[in-house]
Amino acid sequence: MGYVMLSGAIVAEILATTSMKYSDGFSKLWPSLATGAGYLIAFALLAQTLKTVSVGTAYAIWAGAGTALIAVIGMLFLGEAATAAKVIGVLLVVAGVIVLNLGGAH
Repeated sequence: MGYVMLSGAIVAEILATTSMKYSDGFSKLWPSLATGAGYLIAFALLAQTLKTVSVGTAYAIWAGAGTALIAVIGMLFLGEAATAAKVIGVLLVVAGVIVLNLGGAH
């Protein structure tokens, strides 16, 4: 169940961060409210996750997946350049999360 909560926290964080892009520096009401709500939900779900998943594992997955997925969303949907450096960076983030989980973030 912890990993289901963690998945929800990741989705909420991604939606919040994407909404922040559209908030125009928090000058647009609805994207700004979506940002706040998304982060509240993300942190609430992450807190629930930490009841059953170690903090190192949960945070590595949450931060790594969020970072990688936001970078991919930026490149695919928000017009950000998909440079070799960015793609390699995303792959390194994913590899780092995998290594932490295999090598003792428990």
